[in-house]
Amino acid sequence: MTATAPVPSSAPSTVPPAPGSLPLTGLRVVEFSHMVMGPTCGMVLADLGAEVIKVEPIEGDRTRHLLGAGAGFFPLFNRNKKSIGIDLRHPEGQAVARKLALSADVVLQNFKPGALGKYGLDYAGLSAENPRLIYVNHTGFLPGPYEHRTALDEVVQMMGGLAYMTGRPGDPLRAGSSVNDIMGGMFGAIGAMAALMQRGITGRGQEIDSALFENNVFLVGQHMLQYAVTGQPAAPMPERISSWGLYDVFSVQDGEQIFLAAVSDAQWNTFCDALGFADLKADPQLATNNDRVRQRATMLPELRRRLAARSAAELSDLFERNGLPYAPIVRPEQLYDDPHLNATGGLADITLPDGERAGQTARTTLFPLRMDGQRLGVRLQPPVLGQHTQALLADLGYAPQEVDALLEASAVR
Repeated sequence: MTATAPVPSSAPSTVPPAPGSLPLTGLRVVEFSHMVMGPTCGMVLADLGAEVIKVEPIEGDRTRHLLGAGAGFFPLFNRNKKSIGIDLRHPEGQAVARKLALSADVVLQNFKPGALGKYGLDYAGLSAENPRLIYVNHTGFLPGPYEHRTALDEVVQMMGGLAYMTGRPGDPLRAGSSVNDIMGGMFGAIGAMAALMQRGITGRGQEIDSALFENNVFLVGQHMLQYAVTGQPAAPMPERISSWGLYDVFSVQDGEQIFLAAVSDAQWNTFCDALGFADLKADPQLATNNDRVRQRATMLPELRRRLAARSAAELSDLFERNGLPYAPIVRPEQLYDDPHLNATGGLADITLPDGERAGQTARTTLFPLRMDGQRLGVRLQPPVLGQHTQALLADLGYAPQEVDALLEASAVR
């Protein structure tokens, strides 16, 4: 596959559902967050139709200007949101933030424990005045001995067993995506939606905690239970004992790589028939999947030898025609050319709000759901800092001269 720059293509654009038809339409969410975890929660709720108001520091969310692996954070996780800049160090800024938060159905935040409490913006400070409020904390750890530690996705991957499982023995390696940050935000959104359902019954809101460490432990729970069931510690993925005989990456013609699998006896027989490996199909030592697992040490080198001269394209075609699991090894930038994503509207155009390419168009991935036959599209572009400040202040009842005074005092931006 040939990579291309992230620019619009001629693929069918994703058409958002009609206004009012999204499930969270009419819900107001106020987001005090930065980086990935909190913004992911806000993005999920925003994509589902909520009005999500991102409260940024007066100088803006620092992720707007990250380099390297963080360069895509802000435009990906902050679409469909409104932006207001508020200086919480300023008394009048604190008053604006409190008034805004009290207008919300859901407040979410991902700062250190107690960081917003000094401004009266924690759950205790807000729910006393609005008992219907749902408040979602995104933290490093749930309350306990670790709760005051500074957590990062990498930190919890290292201490939570995921980096051990991903890397080679003696070489722990974090997963190649912000898996805990993203899933932690998704769990926060799940908690918020469950609390909204309960509020419809009881009339009261509640406080929710979603944490990176506990999220990570949930992800590696399968390996913990593997040990509990078998008595054998889980080996890192490169050294694991696979549950299936044929389930691996193969290097083939011209140095290309492809993942090939056969996860049932029927698939194994199909694989042998398609490739002309009658001798392997007839081998009694390879008759069942468990037999093949036991023989992996000798079977896989033999398969690698036999497949080395085949091209990845040939094997892809053969596996496709025979309904067998396979996957070429693809780099992230190559997904812009993916025929399935482009045919099904899995990518959508956004306007970049910051940096050297501010104002230019790029393509972004959408929330991986269809609802009522449609993907959840981009209704609002990733916002410029303070893009909605004046409209939001007017909505809160501030008169034009009051808005001007707040802007002049740099309490808001």
